[in-house]
Amino acid sequence: MASEPTMPAAEDRPRADAPAPAGDAAPHLERMIGLPSAIALNMMYMIGVGPFITLPLIVAAMGGSQALVGWILGAFIGVCDGLTWAELGAAIPEAGGSYTFLREIYGREGLGRFFSFLYVFQLGFSAPLSIATGCIGFAEFASFLFPWLRLPVIAAWPNGVHWTSLLAAGACAVIVGLLYRDIRAILRTAWILWAGVMAAMTIVILAGLTHLHPSLLRLPPHAFSFSPGFFLGLGSATLIATYDYWGYYNVCFIGGEIRNPGKTIPRAVLLSIAVVAILYICMNVSVLGVIPAQAMGKGVVAETVVSRMVAATFGPTAAVVVTGLIMWTAFSSVFALLMGYSRVPYAAALDGNYFRIFAHLHPKRNFPDFSLLALGAVAIVFCFFRLIEVIAALVVIRIVLQYLLQQVGVIVLRIRRPDLPRPFRLWLYPLPPLLALAGFLFILFSRTQGLRELLFAIAIALLGSVFYLARARSRGEWPFKMDASQAR
Repeated sequence: MASEPTMPAAEDRPRADAPAPAGDAAPHLERMIGLPSAIALNMMYMIGVGPFITLPLIVAAMGGSQALVGWILGAFIGVCDGLTWAELGAAIPEAGGSYTFLREIYGREGLGRFFSFLYVFQLGFSAPLSIATGCIGFAEFASFLFPWLRLPVIAAWPNGVHWTSLLAAGACAVIVGLLYRDIRAILRTAWILWAGVMAAMTIVILAGLTHLHPSLLRLPPHAFSFSPGFFLGLGSATLIATYDYWGYYNVCFIGGEIRNPGKTIPRAVLLSIAVVAILYICMNVSVLGVIPAQAMGKGVVAETVVSRMVAATFGPTAAVVVTGLIMWTAFSSVFALLMGYSRVPYAAALDGNYFRIFAHLHPKRNFPDFSLLALGAVAIVFCFFRLIEVIAALVVIRIVLQYLLQQVGVIVLRIRRPDLPRPFRLWLYPLPPLLALAGFLFILFSRTQGLRELLFAIAIALLGSVFYLARARSRGEWPFKMDASQAR
């Protein structure tokens, strides 16, 4: 990987299909984030509450300790996808991540304008879904400490409204309120948040490994029968595991603030995947070696199985501590998620490729207030759905409207822009993006219940297309206006 010590900030360097910005009037992003901080930020996004609350869901999907296969396959897809992010992030180290990638890959004033708009439009759904999963996880672990939270409040809702749903929505509202102020110090808390995540993971792994019963890890009969049922379960397990690994690309969304991005971005992406994969597999072995797979969904709420395992090994006091750490991790990760996501519609609106109202800044505190409130409001609504439904919808929407376009896009960019400086070139090209495509398509079509989420993603794509075309027609933009410069 080649070094780029003299690369200017993203806002100051000339863009690929556009004239150079005018003078020093444009805002300036300082490249202050090095490799250790980049890895910590990635891991904070990746771990969150996901692995703690979805472990029993993956075990239930696979039917036993062979659930580890789902985690391993999820890590493999993550590596293949991560290599794509690494190449694109190193070549286009600007703020915005996928928005910038899609814009540059498919043409800034051509098809790329449409795809990047569609990405931001779907973010209005997928970002609140991601935020809601953290809030739901926060509430589920709170119910371990206060079981009455599982009681229903409104039975007429399709799945019933429980106190956990209200707590999740309330937590989301509190986070919006905390973000509705000057948050310049958020990056300084990254190491504290990371320390909390690692403390929770360490206690869980130690609790299991020091009380391990190897007999519980034995595979059930016909665990790998390779029947249709096996592949249906593997598809569901891989979908959830893929969700748990996501976040290794966070460094790409803050690419304009990464120091020496040609080296730092690829290393942060790949090292965070490797470290988190080891932690996830160790945690699963620890839990499955203490609590039988068949008992995970019985008795107390399945989602808090990690707290139950710690209670059975280190005692109830340790379980309370771990539960508190997990809740803290969930709350902190949602805080960081909502802060970061609220900047994407704002950046697109400033670029002239999204609704102007999202470019509004708070007049005194200088943050994108409308974008923050809009994403927070939608996330509160999603807090009233079941966790597995929210995760499935989130993963499918992202795959259809973001990841498939990027896997194809890294190949398209190699063809269209062979001269583009690439400080990092993904290994074994073009095998990783093709394998990632195969993995994502397997997740989409291997599950019998996946049609609903797929239709939801298609509906969002169609709705976003209608909005884009209506807006483009009124503004005389692609495809209603085409000249030599836009055709690139």
